[in-house]
Amino acid sequence: MADIAPYRVLARKYRPETFDDLIGQEAMVRTLANAFQRDRIAQAYLLTGVRGIGKTTTARIIARALNCIGPDGQGGPTIKPCGQCVHCHDIMADRDVDVIEMDAASNNSVDNAREISEASRYRPAAARYKVYILDEAHMLTNQAFNALLKTLEEPPPHVKFIFATTEVRRLPVTVLSRCQRFDLRRVSPDQLTDHFSKIAEAEDASFEPEAIRMIARAADGSVRDGLSLLDQAIALGESGKTIDAEVVRQMLGLADRLAIYDLLEAAMGGDASSVLSQFGEMVSIGAEPAAVLHDLMEAIYWATRLCVDPKGIDFAGSSEAEQRRAAELAARLNLPILTRAWQLVSKGHGDTMAAPSPRLAAEMALIRLCYASNLPTPADLIRRLEQPTDTSVVSPAAPSGRGGGGSDSVGIAQAVALAPMVPRVEPSLQTAPAKLPSQEEERAEFPDFESLIAWLTDKGAPRALTLLKRLRLVTFEPMRIVYETYDGLPNDFRKKLREELVRTTGQLWVVEEAKAGGQMSKADLEDAAEASIRAHPLVKAALATFPDAELRLGRPAVPETDALFSSSSARDDENPDVVYEDDFTLSDEWEPED
Repeated sequence: MADIAPYRVLARKYRPETFDDLIGQEAMVRTLANAFQRDRIAQAYLLTGVRGIGKTTTARIIARALNCIGPDGQGGPTIKPCGQCVHCHDIMADRDVDVIEMDAASNNSVDNAREISEASRYRPAAARYKVYILDEAHMLTNQAFNALLKTLEEPPPHVKFIFATTEVRRLPVTVLSRCQRFDLRRVSPDQLTDHFSKIAEAEDASFEPEAIRMIARAADGSVRDGLSLLDQAIALGESGKTIDAEVVRQMLGLADRLAIYDLLEAAMGGDASSVLSQFGEMVSIGAEPAAVLHDLMEAIYWATRLCVDPKGIDFAGSSEAEQRRAAELAARLNLPILTRAWQLVSKGHGDTMAAPSPRLAAEMALIRLCYASNLPTPADLIRRLEQPTDTSVVSPAAPSGRGGGGSDSVGIAQAVALAPMVPRVEPSLQTAPAKLPSQEEERAEFPDFESLIAWLTDKGAPRALTLLKRLRLVTFEPMRIVYETYDGLPNDFRKKLREELVRTTGQLWVVEEAKAGGQMSKADLEDAAEASIRAHPLVKAALATFPDAELRLGRPAVPETDALFSSSSARDDENPDVVYEDDFTLSDEWEPED
């Protein structure tokens, strides 16, 4: 009875043996062909790419090309190895003594590297070149790489090195600079579909076109991963029957591609009940929760791409029905909404992968997506704030103490535009003492109030700026300020303002009071702007929806510099390099520094 040949998995049975058999690596093949033709063969090659892309297989093909002697035994290095000579057979069978293939993960020590360096000095036993193939080269230690550097830079003429790695970033730059690098690209779904269809035909297996496309998409550019899935699908199908898409979908734990678009449309319509029902049906027939969210991300991606570039998009491995549904979504939804949906689903996918209960995490992500679909985008909110429908609700009364007793209607845009008129005392300002005229500095000039504020800000004078923040200016002349008094200012405000101006500028100032006629202070403008925004219907609705939220209008959360004359002295976040507004009082005991 004849021995039955053992079964070989498809990934090994259909492993490429020549450069012509490689798919999706045309650039690398063209470069190597030119190098062999012109006798410009590098001393070391570096092959990078994802798992299963063909790095080790390519390394063996290069070794064959280097050592092939042709059917007549007289040939030289060639890009088309004959496949008939002894070296071609031995290399592909992994038994050629001059082609040493090593797993760097288990041979990563300095001693292993030294053995390679020592052995490389001896000529090959039978082949033209002694070829060292180091798989997963990133696993070598730094010491091992250092031990190889000299040999790698100036190897004997009969030695060639080929490194293969999935993590090229972990290789030292000293090694990268000594190698000719080839990045093996992921194979496109269309190329994988054609390749798998030919292999299925050779294996007498019948597949629906959509089933093959599913396997190609699930391979994620890896030929070996795709062949393993194809092998599994052939074993799953019944002999003599066509393997349909539903069988492959259940095997991969995928959801129906068109059902994904139904799910996305329901979510973008805010129909949470329908979304949870559809998702439950997908899970019940075998779809993995994370796989559903992954497919949802892909549908959002296609729709987004269509919004950006309707004609340039390439739906790799997608059916016409999927393309039509994606185009319909792109026509109904705009780019901000789709990008927000992507962020939510992407975050939910990560949570689902890490959660102890993936289904619950996926459902929470879908609920968030439904809720967010009814929220306006940031651009919509800005437009609504800039064009309020009812200006009467955003017109706060003037601050108490204003002369004339009238009220000023300040809209949101006006209040926010006017607020930066007097710079805020930021916590980052340092308490650098002002220089006196006796010091070597030109005498400062202040033709207007703005120039004074700018000078104090530049010099770092937070005490003076804090006082000027509450100042309702009536008249400003060089070295003279007239301001309006009002309830809330301490009795010695005039004295302290004059002392601070003298101390910081080094010049004498006249500070006078008036009962009316002052402009709105920086603090007044900020209070008006905040009151206007708080009174806006959208803001009221947002605060009502999120009762624990806090409205901040571009002010630092800590420290609270707006508490101008606060009596509180305890502060957990106190910074010794910052003068806070409540770090000093305006009592008679406070004296200016010399």
